Amino acid sequence: MMWLARAPLRLALRTQWTYRARAIRQMSTGPTEENEEVHDFGEYSIILPEEPFVFGVSHIQKRQVPEYIRRPPYALTPDGSVPGDGPRRDSGKIKLGGEEESLLRQAAKLAKKVREFAGAQVKVGVTTNTIDSAIHDFIISHSAYPSPLRYQGFPRSCCTSINNVIVHGIPDDRSLENGDIINIDVTIFLNGYHGDTSQTFLVGDVDEPGKELVQTTNKALELAIAACGPGKPFKAIGKAIHQFLSDKDYSVSPQFTGHGIGTVFHRTPWILHHLNDEPGIMEPGHCFTIEPAIIQGTNPRGWIFPDGWTASTENCARSAQAEHMILITETGADVLTQ
Repeated sequence: MMWLARAPLRLALRTQWTYRARAIRQMSTGPTEENEEVHDFGEYSIILPEEPFVFGVSHIQKRQVPEYIRRPPYALTPDGSVPGDGPRRDSGKIKLGGEEESLLRQAAKLAKKVREFAGAQVKVGVTTNTIDSAIHDFIISHSAYPSPLRYQGFPRSCCTSINNVIVHGIPDDRSLENGDIINIDVTIFLNGYHGDTSQTFLVGDVDEPGKELVQTTNKALELAIAACGPGKPFKAIGKAIHQFLSDKDYSVSPQFTGHGIGTVFHRTPWILHHLNDEPGIMEPGHCFTIEPAIIQGTNPRGWIFPDGWTASTENCARSAQAEHMILITETGADVLTQ
């Protein structure tokens, strides 16, 4: 497919789109192979859009939510658009020590519970559509709404991103294969507050490069969280991840950010995971996600499938992601989804 990757790419084909993936990074302007460096990313199936291409997601039937479940405002609009822009541009802080904090913590606690439930569904042969259905029912059983559903038109109740998919993978009828890695990103809306978290899970017997990628991703998140606290700059998050990866053959996606969260799904402050010089200081009451997507090799660029959501690495290297919600307090930083 001509628009699969703009960078040079060499893949040795096996059956059913299984590859020994070797992405080639051009080291000079010359075309010769002597100037190319080969990265061995391991053995795994590469996820590509089905052909013939179907653009958009209007053909995907959305799951039903009982009328008694409280919905976020966007779920009440025909196209899932977010009404107004005010909350996305305010300070992004909540009032500590009262009902706001209590409700936020309850939402985060349920999100953690859903993430753990999601991980228990991950088995060889299970489809991501089946996982999405189970997560949907689990969230509804706790009187909450699955936040991704209908958000700006998203058709499912969680995101399932496999192997080379960075983020926003749409659950479908593909069965999980032995050796896959899968990020399941869950967000719930409970009593007017969102709770958001994700983890990358191993499917069956994953090769060492895949295991190392997931371990590296979790460590990057841990170090980013350690950079948080009242009076600390937001840019310290990206700096911590950059320093950790600087001597490793990994990169962090600059295309997808963390975000403030609370009564609004996505709001300020925006959290950049790469090295940056953005202004802004963490203050008590700030609640946000940190969710770095770590990619094998030195090319962090991604491209979007025809569905308008699924983001794959440009060279089909694997990506892993992990996410927690952080609340800045007067004395430190609480990890609400841990």
